[in-house]
Amino acid sequence: MEKIVLKINDMSCEHCVKTITKAVNVLPGVFTVIVDLKTKTVTAEYNPTLITAETIKHKIEEQGYNTYT
Repeated sequence: MEKIVLKINDMSCEHCVKTITKAVNVLPGVFTVIVDLKTKTVTAEYNPTLITAETIKHKIEEQGYNTYT
């Protein structure tokens, strides 16, 4: 299992939290997703044999958010 922490500067409300959480949770190989509005971060634990960190970033960006590592 690996972990990625991404900064999401343009996340501003609970709707953003729910949107990102829902999008990332459905990805195969993702075990946990923690979206923290206060720190504007997304932490995801995932199986690197099933999914890459780039795929997780791309899924968040598809929702309209910019990601930074």
